[in-house]
Amino acid sequence: MVNFDDIRPYHDSEVNDALKSLVADPMFVKILSALIPQEEAKKQILDSMGKMSTVDDFQAHIVYPLLQKIEKETTQGISYSTMEQFCPNERYLFISNHRDIILDAAFLNAVMHKHGFKKTDIAIGDNLLAYDWIKTLARINRAFIVKRSLGIREQLQSSHNLSAYIRYALSEKNESVWIAQREGRTKDGNDQTQAALLKMINMSNKKSLLEGFKELNIVPMAISYEIEPCGISKVEELLKRKHDSNFAKTQQDDIQSMAGGVMQPKGRVHFGFGNPLNIRIEELTANKNNNEAIQSIVEFINRRIYANYKLWPNNYIAADLLSNTNNYKGNYSKDEKFEFENRMKIELKTLPFDLAESRNMYLSMYANPIINYEKHFGNV
Repeated sequence: MVNFDDIRPYHDSEVNDALKSLVADPMFVKILSALIPQEEAKKQILDSMGKMSTVDDFQAHIVYPLLQKIEKETTQGISYSTMEQFCPNERYLFISNHRDIILDAAFLNAVMHKHGFKKTDIAIGDNLLAYDWIKTLARINRAFIVKRSLGIREQLQSSHNLSAYIRYALSEKNESVWIAQREGRTKDGNDQTQAALLKMINMSNKKSLLEGFKELNIVPMAISYEIEPCGISKVEELLKRKHDSNFAKTQQDDIQSMAGGVMQPKGRVHFGFGNPLNIRIEELTANKNNNEAIQSIVEFINRRIYANYKLWPNNYIAADLLSNTNNYKGNYSKDEKFEFENRMKIELKTLPFDLAESRNMYLSMYANPIINYEKHFGNV
């Protein structure tokens, strides 16, 4: 038996004590005040949290109403492709692109909850858990912890433990799991699945590669935001990394990204669900060694993410501006182009870098989903 106590989400028996610790934490209360400025409403939430004793209670009465508020105030609606390929009693390993630290998985869980599907455990890097209240809140919300920045031996053991937890959650807890296709958010819009992710997941496999991956029931998923969450911050980070070999993000940078992703406008949001990988897994792994089979699965997940990614007018505008053409002018209006260029101009003024270089990175962030689609499927 593997002990998952240091990474797993909280059990219901631990929830009440965890919630009481949040209510007593001044920093958590300050964050809640920013989301719920009405004093009486905030007091009611804090009082009710102290009386809750299950994860389901907390999510149903606190989390989902807050997500509805965030959706209403910072998006123009959340849409999703068909979910008819899923069975409510089945469990799935959702592997998706990653654009926002909190809302990718939070919105997914809200969509799943709305349609009566299995609860979804969420992978979160420990670099984001800078304060105890963040770690507590994450674990109450079904997050399990991905440990990073360890020594080689410790990292190997941690990866084995993480792999075992994912397989345990799917096969024994009978709950779905969400994990990003790569470590960290995609900063340049170029969504790529890391082979290391699938190799880590396969560490806990005691059967053949084919049988082990069948057990996982992988579903490729694409999430797209009309307005990139923290888009200008992503461009700034890429430029800093390019021009300063010693650049390293701080925990404060991550916290600001978490807050910005929640509070800033996102336009329309779309979840594109693919079919479970199992319908193609035998074909993808046939006559291949393990490394070749994993690479084949990686490429398939990438293609499904590109195919299911919802392209917005901003993507087409950026692609035309980047190439200095009008190839996609039928996919956006003059007003949409003016609004995009005006937002870009305002945001780029905040960066202390060469304007042409900054503009190119900004446009690439929006254009890359189109570039990737056309690379694999031809013209949009």
